[in-house]
Amino acid sequence: MESEKRIFGTNGVRGIFGKDFEFNLIINLSYSLATFFKSGRILLGRDVRLSSPIISRLVSSVINSAGLDVWDAGIIPTPCLQFATKKYEYAGGLMITASHNPPEYNGIKPIASDGVELSRDDELKVEEIFSKKNYDRMDGCGVLSQENNIVNPYIETVLSLINADNIRRRKFKVIMDLGNGVQGTVAPFLLQRLGCQVITINGEMDGTFPGRGSEPTTNNLSQLSQIVKDLDADLGVAYDGDGDRSIFCDEMGIAHTGDKVGTLLVRYLLRSRHNGAEIVCPINTTMLLSKVADEEKSKVTFTKVGSVEVSRQMLAHGSILGMEENGGFMYGKINVVRDGAMTTALLLEMLASSETNESLSQMLNKLPKTYQYKTKFECGTNTIANRAVESCLSYKNPIKSETIDGAKIWPDNDSWLLVRPSGTEPLLRLYAESMDESRLSSMVHEYSFIIENVLRETSAD
Repeated sequence: MESEKRIFGTNGVRGIFGKDFEFNLIINLSYSLATFFKSGRILLGRDVRLSSPIISRLVSSVINSAGLDVWDAGIIPTPCLQFATKKYEYAGGLMITASHNPPEYNGIKPIASDGVELSRDDELKVEEIFSKKNYDRMDGCGVLSQENNIVNPYIETVLSLINADNIRRRKFKVIMDLGNGVQGTVAPFLLQRLGCQVITINGEMDGTFPGRGSEPTTNNLSQLSQIVKDLDADLGVAYDGDGDRSIFCDEMGIAHTGDKVGTLLVRYLLRSRHNGAEIVCPINTTMLLSKVADEEKSKVTFTKVGSVEVSRQMLAHGSILGMEENGGFMYGKINVVRDGAMTTALLLEMLASSETNESLSQMLNKLPKTYQYKTKFECGTNTIANRAVESCLSYKNPIKSETIDGAKIWPDNDSWLLVRPSGTEPLLRLYAESMDESRLSSMVHEYSFIIENVLRETSAD
């Protein structure tokens, strides 16, 4: 299938509710998913977007009419739904969410029986059913029930996988920016169980995400940073709309990129209990991870961008460590999926393990210094985006290039740049990193100029 004709993006099916994600699509997709799952119980959860309740009711009704039972978990973080899908042996799970997208978006994230998003091959099977409308049945009478036994078992499992006593002894003060999202149902209660003093901001669940939007980035966490400094906290953490990603702020009030903190956490886990473990990550991950892996005699396996790619590769390789640059961290001991609350607990354990009470900033300062940049360009279609990617790929003579996902280009040994079409929005994304700040700036300027030229030429046509 041509990518522009596909309904699945990088992570599930998303769109603007009432426009490209409208009732007919939702109904047909739900029938397609019911046909794909064939039989058994389906676990259904949702985030707090204004459209999520009506979408949830529509999806459950369609799944029931296809003869399958639905168990409604209500408002819940995505990683908790994935945990329960696997633990309670559901045939599959469906999360109503658009994750970090703006409030007008929504979507469906299908979960396989193993607690991980559907593989790319299974997505194609669903899309084939969808395109042919080859549904098994539309006249069933499945049952709708409530599933209320997820959060406590999830928290107990997290506690069993970390050194909770060490954390409790430190009595950390943690500022949580819940981003008006669903992690408010889990993360504060987990940290209270760990003896932390928890102070929350943007804690009211609100699908318009009025606090700072649904996606935490190093550029929109000024409130969190200021409160961490004002209250002399040990740590700040911010979550995305469905609670599977986390961005951390050190005690100095500085917010750090997900892959930098993730690299630090990987190094801790390799040294403390997973010596030599393989790490799986997307092609846009910091070069710091490869340096740490080399030091610890571990292997890094790269994938296309997208948590599905990472999680499925982790399963295929039997890996227990995975990460993304956007704050997604996967710890296979609970599940090979992004999990904001589990990541927070692991980071607190790392801080508590320091015999000299090192802070997060002190630990991060021991990593080699790199400079990163990330931006995006509005781009109408994948055809236009691919034209821009090709133009970047043919520019000058890089020492190395990789086309596993878009184009990753190494102008020199200590710098790289990646341009790729977004799988969730009509955008072209650009990522760059260098050991030299001025080199990063000139590299970004050059390639941005190439991209903007392509976009201008296309609009003129």
